[in-house]
Amino acid sequence: MLKPHVFVTGGTGFIGARLCARLLAEGYPLTVLTRDIQRARRLLPEQVRLIDDFQLLTQGKPVQAVINLAGEPLADRRWNEKRKLAFYSSRVGLTEKLYEYFASATVAAPEVLISGSAVGYYGPKGEEFIIESSSPTACFSSNLCRAWESMACQFENLGTRVCRIRTGLVLGPNGGVLKAMLPAFKLGLGGPIGSGQQWMPWIHLDDMVEVIAAALANGQLTGAINATAPTPVTNRAFAWALGSALSRPALLPMPAVVVRALFGEMADELLLSGQRAIPQVLLDNSFTFRYPEVAAALDSILKRH
Repeated sequence: MLKPHVFVTGGTGFIGARLCARLLAEGYPLTVLTRDIQRARRLLPEQVRLIDDFQLLTQGKPVQAVINLAGEPLADRRWNEKRKLAFYSSRVGLTEKLYEYFASATVAAPEVLISGSAVGYYGPKGEEFIIESSSPTACFSSNLCRAWESMACQFENLGTRVCRIRTGLVLGPNGGVLKAMLPAFKLGLGGPIGSGQQWMPWIHLDDMVEVIAAALANGQLTGAINATAPTPVTNRAFAWALGSALSRPALLPMPAVVVRALFGEMADELLLSGQRAIPQVLLDNSFTFRYPEVAAALDSILKRH
C-alpha cells in the first residue's frame, strides 16, 4: 500500500529531523519546507524533497498529510516585543498561509494536519492534573498556543482531520532542554530552579516522534493531544534524576529572583511555573511509551551523548 505524501514544516529542527528519518524508513514520500535549502540538504536524507516556498508544492505529487512543526524557539533568550511578534508570525502566520494555500480552488486539502502546539497552552496550573479538556489560564504563552491552534482548526472547514500536538519538554541528545542544562550539571553545578516544586511535563524524543507518527497513521486520533510522558515530575525531582544519571550532585538551586533577573517575563511563564500534564488521549488510545519514567529516559540519552 502506497504511503501518503507528507509535507513537513520545521523538518530540520530537533524534532523534525528525527521525524523525517523515521517516516522515510516507513516509506513515506516527504517534502520539507526550509528557508535554507543548502543547510537542509546537509541535515536531511537525500530522498527528502526540499522547497523554500510551499507554492512549489503544485509541481509535485499532491499532498495528503501536513505536519506543521515550524516555530521560532521560545526559550533560547529573553523575550521582547520584536521576539514576541516573531513567535506569532512563525506559528500563527505560517499556519494561516498554509490554510490559505490549501483553501484555494487549485489544490486538494490534506487528509490530515498534525499541527504543533505546547503544554504552555494551559498556562501556569500549580498542582492541578492537566488533561486535554482542561481549561487554559491566560498568559502570553497560552494566548500564543491558543491562537496557533485556532488557526490550525480552520483546516477542519476543508474536511481535514486536525491533530493539535501539545508538546512538553522534549528530552534527547544534541538538542532540546538538555542542551542548555548539561554543561552546568556535568560540572556538578546544577540544581532546582526556584522552589523546584513546579511540574515539568517531559517526553523522550523517541516517544515524541512516535506520537506524531501515530497521529499520522491513526485516523481515530484527532483534536488536542498532550505529547508528554505519563509521569510528569517536579523540577526538583528532574534535577535529582539528571544529576544521578551523570553521577554528579544536583544541589545548587537557582533562586527565583536570579531567574527573573536573567530571563524576565519568560522566567515566570516557562521556568518557575509548569503543568502537571497527563497524556490522557494517548493513554485512551493504547499508545505505548518507550520511556514512561524520567530516570530511564535520561539514562538512554546520556549513553548516546
